[in-house]
Amino acid sequence: MFRRTVAAAVTAIAALTLVSCGDDTPAASSPSSSSSSTANLSGTISVFAAASLTGTFTQLGKDFEAAHPGVKVVFNFAGSSALAEQINQGAPADVFASAAPKNMDQVTDKGTPTTFVKNELEIAVPKGNPGRITGLKDFTDKNRKIALCAAEVPCGAAAGKVFEAADLTPAPDTLEKDVKAALTKVSLGEVDAALVYKTDVLSAKDKVEGIEFPEASAAINDYPIATLTKAKNADGAKAFVDYVLSPAGTKVLTDAGFEGP
Repeated sequence: MFRRTVAAAVTAIAALTLVSCGDDTPAASSPSSSSSSTANLSGTISVFAAASLTGTFTQLGKDFEAAHPGVKVVFNFAGSSALAEQINQGAPADVFASAAPKNMDQVTDKGTPTTFVKNELEIAVPKGNPGRITGLKDFTDKNRKIALCAAEVPCGAAAGKVFEAADLTPAPDTLEKDVKAALTKVSLGEVDAALVYKTDVLSAKDKVEGIEFPEASAAINDYPIATLTKAKNADGAKAFVDYVLSPAGTKVLTDAGFEGP
């Protein structure tokens, strides 16, 4: 009787040990969902980004593709207001990076936005400053050729704030669809000055000169980024946003003159 009891106990312990080992083995061998999704990235990631991000995001896209063979990042650069409208009208986008929270807020199909950089306005003039621009007050002179961004574009809205802070009424000769268009007017010598971002002046430093002005602090732009809830490549969208927010992504942006969030 005693021997049968011991044998039964040993059998029960062995069975429990096998069950325990069976439970542990899959858990130890299964990879985490995040690493698995990153390893399996493929296809095209469609990124809608503010015009002022053209240089930096183009570089980030190349770096991301190098780290994820088989993935293609396709960009649509334009004014943030135009991009928000395109997304709301059904344009296929996986990620939206705006130059202002206002335009991000206009997009109904988005996840939770994260501010990733800040930017500040600066006066851009052609090399040699032929119009002899010295400060913001020169933007009120009707004898000078002036370019500003349209009011609905983040750089135009920021310009409105700085002129209000300076108690000045500008006299622009042209209102451009985005900051790159305003910068082009300067680099081609078609205007004496324009209000653009510091990062744009840096990117075109061989063609333009920058003039800082104190009122710029009244309109520092926050740049938010978000995945879109109807993204066709959801895993790719999340991975690209994570890369923008990573130390490597932040370095590319801050090296170009953007400020940290």
